Amino acid sequence: MNKKYIDLFAGCGGLSLGFETTGFKLGFAVEKSSMAGETFYHNLIKNIKSNYEWSKYLLKSAEDKLKAGLYIGETLSLLEQPELLKATKKRLGEIDLIVGGPPCQGFSLAGKRNPKDNRNQLPWQFLEYVEIFKPKAVLMENVVGMRSRFNKHDEDAPFTKIKNLLETGFGEDIESTQYLVQELQLNAMHYGVPQHRPRVLLLAIRKDISDKQNLFATDDIWNSGDYFSDKSYSPLCPLPTIKEKDILTVKDAIGDLFTEPVNNSKYLTDLNKKSGFKKTIKGNNELCANNNLRQHSEKVKSRFRLYQYFSLNNITTKVFNFAAKYSSTNDNIFYEQISFEIDKCNFPAMSPDGTVLATSKNELIELIISLETKKHSQRPLKLNSPSPTVVSVPDDVIHPLIPRTMTVREQARFQSFPDYFEFRAKETTGGIKRRTEVPQYTQVGNAVPPLMAKAIAEHIFKILQD
Repeated sequence: MNKKYIDLFAGCGGLSLGFETTGFKLGFAVEKSSMAGETFYHNLIKNIKSNYEWSKYLLKSAEDKLKAGLYIGETLSLLEQPELLKATKKRLGEIDLIVGGPPCQGFSLAGKRNPKDNRNQLPWQFLEYVEIFKPKAVLMENVVGMRSRFNKHDEDAPFTKIKNLLETGFGEDIESTQYLVQELQLNAMHYGVPQHRPRVLLLAIRKDISDKQNLFATDDIWNSGDYFSDKSYSPLCPLPTIKEKDILTVKDAIGDLFTEPVNNSKYLTDLNKKSGFKKTIKGNNELCANNNLRQHSEKVKSRFRLYQYFSLNNITTKVFNFAAKYSSTNDNIFYEQISFEIDKCNFPAMSPDGTVLATSKNELIELIISLETKKHSQRPLKLNSPSPTVVSVPDDVIHPLIPRTMTVREQARFQSFPDYFEFRAKETTGGIKRRTEVPQYTQVGNAVPPLMAKAIAEHIFKILQD
């Protein structure tokens, strides 16, 4: 029997894609961005055949959007329509699960981490939906920084506050909002995703259910990596689906997209045919969409080749610091420092695509000086390692073999989206528009990896079924 769920802050649908394959049926999703919402709708609700069709959907009433399955707007704007939510609750009946990842910039370690940041209110809005619908289970996903205390402002971590509320109950009917809560730190690579992506989650089972099953939670957070060292875990912990020695790599994920394909058919076959995603996705795309190659100037491509060469030869990018100082001062000490850093290089120096960069040490030094840059964050991927965490702006990630940044599809592969999941809206954006627009690259970077979501969904389904 299907179990109903609500997806808040749904994004392009990574979480829902995993849950839809596992016996969960969408009650409704809420997504602020019409750009991310378009991708969600196209893949998980109804195949969009024209831009007019999507524009027409956006003009529908809130009630009609909820009935269709996707509300485009702020979570708060629905909470301000209590009668509509009350009618929706009556129409849907009992809700088994509420999932979501409230936007995390306000409490990410990468941000300013100000507890007064308005975005910090979003987790509390998430809990208001829990109070209204009283689901059997709750799953909240976010970045690791959510567990860190706001020491500067003398405030507890948002994760701690939310966990305490779920355990003690809240709202007018406290007993119906009391949950057994397990803190989780899961790495997507432990669930068949070719990406090092640590995330924290709260998995909460309503107390009346957890008591019947004699479930328990560990006192401290459970890390999916602990499973490989035989540390104890609770029945609420979704165990890794892949052995540590079998963790997938960049080559596994995108090897078939190289000029000379490598044999990685097992990963793609499992992802595109055996994962169960196919029957879930409403679109009819059979091709590998969203794979537009990135275009760069010849100078930028030369710098990318140099980065690739550095990576293969264990040369630090700080040589560009020395190059910049030499260019501004002509002081030979900086020239000598570059020489020292590349001392063990063999010549001719060649990039992975076969381009000869330099035939001698002095020629390589001159190339480094000519390409010096103040930006040193760009890194080529390593073929035989998982991708680093996929982020919303991919400018700093360089292809391991080709002098360019990654395509939307390649990033999506690292996230475990199947090729027939088509990303909609514009491909990228820049400048001040990054604050409001959610183009394809951002949709991919913000998503929960579907394969990890599927593993969690199967675990929750079993608990609720029992």
